[in-house]
Amino acid sequence: AIFANTNVTRVCNLYGPSETTVFSTWVKMDREEGFKGHIGRQLDNTVIYIVDAEGRPTPIGVPGELWIGGDGVARGYLNRPELTAERFTADPFSTNPDDRIYKSGDIGRYTADGDIEFLGRNDFQIKIRGFRVELGEIEARLISHQAVREAVVAAREDNGRNMRLIAYLVLADKGADLAALSAQLQEYVAAALPAHMIPSRFVLLDTLPLTANGKIDRKALPAPDAEAKGGYEAPQGEIECKLAAIWSDLLGVDRVGRNDNFFNLGGQSLLVVRLIERMRRVGLHTDVPAIFAMPTLAALAGVVDSTSRLVEVPANRIAGGATEITPEMLPLVRLTQAEIASITSAIPGGAGNIQDIYPLAPIQESMLYHHLLAQSGDPYLLATTLSFSDKGVLDRFLSGMEAVIGRHDILRTAIVWEGLAEPVQVVQRSVPLAVEAITLDPADGPVIEQLKRRYDPRHYRIDLRQAPLLRGVLAHDPAENRWVLVALLHHGVGDHSTLHIVMEEIAAHMEGRFAALPPAQPFRNFVTQARFGMSRTAHSTFFASYLSDVEEGTYPFGLVDVGQDGS
Repeated sequence: AIFANTNVTRVCNLYGPSETTVFSTWVKMDREEGFKGHIGRQLDNTVIYIVDAEGRPTPIGVPGELWIGGDGVARGYLNRPELTAERFTADPFSTNPDDRIYKSGDIGRYTADGDIEFLGRNDFQIKIRGFRVELGEIEARLISHQAVREAVVAAREDNGRNMRLIAYLVLADKGADLAALSAQLQEYVAAALPAHMIPSRFVLLDTLPLTANGKIDRKALPAPDAEAKGGYEAPQGEIECKLAAIWSDLLGVDRVGRNDNFFNLGGQSLLVVRLIERMRRVGLHTDVPAIFAMPTLAALAGVVDSTSRLVEVPANRIAGGATEITPEMLPLVRLTQAEIASITSAIPGGAGNIQDIYPLAPIQESMLYHHLLAQSGDPYLLATTLSFSDKGVLDRFLSGMEAVIGRHDILRTAIVWEGLAEPVQVVQRSVPLAVEAITLDPADGPVIEQLKRRYDPRHYRIDLRQAPLLRGVLAHDPAENRWVLVALLHHGVGDHSTLHIVMEEIAAHMEGRFAALPPAQPFRNFVTQARFGMSRTAHSTFFASYLSDVEEGTYPFGLVDVGQDGS
């Protein structure tokens, strides 16, 4: 489907559990070759064993469990010694006593060509919103409730965008009310299990479907219908209807009821900021802690309707063409004239190139702290690699990148802290495109591997005092006859969602649609609400949740091919 409907020339399928550091096997599919229905072969520093129930290697074509060894195998699970001992063991096929393997629980088989076919799992472990979930744990909790006689939990895709946990129940009292019981069961599960393990829908069955051998037939479980949400109740009033429409579009859900929970429907902390912005566009105002405290549609609508207020954002008092900046021009931050002089001396072009100065949002302060604490590298640096076979397309892409930086003030921002009572961010009026062209020696290995080593965020960092904090490194790859661009973005000015927006706007520039984009929102508006509209405790709670989602969403140092038409 990708090859048929786009100009993509190459797709790489990468397989690997998190326990083996991002990916362990890969297969390359070029347009000329078409789709390959397997997961390829192991990486050079990885070994894959396919074994039977007794731990013996299976013959070619015979399914077995994938055991993964090599440099990527993790040490184990944090604070889970029993599970570590079960899944991580000494490599029984190696003469080196220090070699270890990870028992993945995935089922596969070798083909006659030496490739590996992925066939599924040998248990009921699935992944929801980036978290590993053992369905048996949820089922055990549900069955322990006095109203439930039998329970089976399955994961289903909702419109192909989000995975939902569906609980199929056989009740002790078959006349029980599903609407009331579903809310009770969600609270009951939440008391013992984390939020991502709470079923979002419940389906009542007279009996569970069984196979001919008397086992539960999970494939025969019915798809949940509209009533399976557990007492659907339509939104009431203008506020609830507006919120329901936003949730439906943001989460990819056909219908949202007034009792539905934002996080149970697939929401997570990285979407909370987008939710607040979508609400603002239709005249609804709230803050981050309100969404965490009131996650159901009806409850959030009540808070929005009665108590939400936006903090008024004071105007930027630095006029265009100003050659001097005074403390009175900076309503969002208290700086002395000496501190302002120190800042202007550090900015290329001085005061004339400064558009605004304001403090960091609390989440940015946390990131700056970790940046300064790191001995090497930067935990908040994103690296995305793109390849271009056409030089003209590359030039258009870089032109679009420069235009996007000029459009968004956060991308023209530098962070300054030395000699100041508190760190500030300085928006510059003009920032040149920062793309460094380098030459690599082919004798040192493939270009993409050299770039991966050189700009690995584990040891590479960028200077936050120099804008833009979206920059690139360009190298020619003579072996593949292409140009490879490493785009480096710091989390202090953007996340993965920001990167998607940047790429979309670059595409709009390349296609002549840039002038039609809606006006960009000043980042000072967000800083004002974040600093003066929330408590520090609320920020700490949000940052902890944000960290877990960022870590789950971290992208590997992969390669994206840009087609000749810019796609």
